[in-house]
Amino acid sequence: MLIIRIIIYSLIFLGASLIGILVSKKYANRVRELREFKSGLHMFKTKMRFTYEPIPDIFQEISKGLNSNIGTVFSIASNNMKLLTAGRAWELAIENTRLLNINEEDKKALQNLSRLLGKTDVQGQVSQIEITESILDEQITKAEIDRKRSEKMYRSLGMIIGLAIVIILL
Repeated sequence: MLIIRIIIYSLIFLGASLIGILVSKKYANRVRELREFKSGLHMFKTKMRFTYEPIPDIFQEISKGLNSNIGTVFSIASNNMKLLTAGRAWELAIENTRLLNINEEDKKALQNLSRLLGKTDVQGQVSQIEITESILDEQITKAEIDRKRSEKMYRSLGMIIGLAIVIILL
């Protein structure tokens, strides 16, 4: 009977700790995803300047070269461009992707790109991409600060809550 209780208490402690670790991972994933978006936008800017390919084709190529979640956003935007304008397709792709760890402020920064996407000449679009990249730099800095502050806290909190539950049950 004692062994079963020890196993149950251990599982409760490990479960709470795991939840804390999973919550803390969201902060690290947010930083990684913002960097991948920036990388994707840099690829987009380079292809836009030098290849003059249509935006849907560029987005499809970018989607193949990026992480599955970020690549999915570019792929969805590319597919949406069959029916919608480039700007609206990008905006909807950012809005409707639930798998991302980015917050609302990050989404707005990314949707900023949709203003001139497909509406101006190449130089105007490249300028808009550069503006979005600079905004993403600020968001990455904020995300790094949040990660440093919150990651350790949530890990510790998970362990403390698990330990507290075990002590209460004893």
